[in-house]
Amino acid sequence: MIKNYSYIKALFFLAVLFCFFSFIKQDQPTKRVIKTKLSFFATDDFGNVYVVKESELDKYLVNGKLFAHYSNLKLGNITAIDATNPLKLLLYYHDFQQIVFLDNQLTVNSEPISLEALGYEQSDLVCASVNNSFWIYNKQNNELVRFNENSKKIAATGNLKQILQVELKPNFMKEYNGFLFLNSPETGIFVFDIFGTFNKIISLKDLKRFDINSDIIYYQKDSAFCSYNYRSFDEVCKFNCKAEQINYTKNKLYKSYGDSIVIE
Repeated sequence: MIKNYSYIKALFFLAVLFCFFSFIKQDQPTKRVIKTKLSFFATDDFGNVYVVKESELDKYLVNGKLFAHYSNLKLGNITAIDATNPLKLLLYYHDFQQIVFLDNQLTVNSEPISLEALGYEQSDLVCASVNNSFWIYNKQNNELVRFNENSKKIAATGNLKQILQVELKPNFMKEYNGFLFLNSPETGIFVFDIFGTFNKIISLKDLKRFDINSDIIYYQKDSAFCSYNYRSFDEVCKFNCKAEQINYTKNKLYKSYGDSIVIE
């Protein structure tokens, strides 16, 4: 009886040990590598990756497989992509001042929008907004302007240089949860509501781009990946990384190295 009890106890111990290591293995993040040359990339909330190579755009699924391709040589190189709405991607061609919208198959679903035709000839930045609208930052007037899906102006800030009494040199902007975050590296991140009313400034300087989730801003600082809670003012930098670009979406890190993107 004692021998059988010891045998059963050993089997039970091995079963528990097997379950433990199985749990550890499942809990470990799966690393994927997309081998591709790129200029920059974007991600959406589904984990899809949008790789820009000059005038070309490739969409990779979360499993790392190539899904679709898009290119328009007539408009030059793609300057920016906003994948906030995966069903309506925004592409911006700065040299030609043109906006193109694509569906989730990377198919053009409307005519390109000419900002020059709308009366804005020096628009440095463009990003998507709610309800299929979009924002532009016009350098000539130092102004943020929001347009609806029919390209009708529905909000404007006026000349921010005069209103805020500060020299703005923005390089990136992103709308999140009803607010527009405008990044000016020498000053910080300026926050506006959906109507273009100034809300506050977040004192994070020298940033190239960032991601936002809840009250936390995620960004690359030198060779480190950092997070900043703009409610509690807490900053945490976790590791050193020589990646050219880091995105953080839905608890996943996307790191590019010029010839590949690592997802972990």
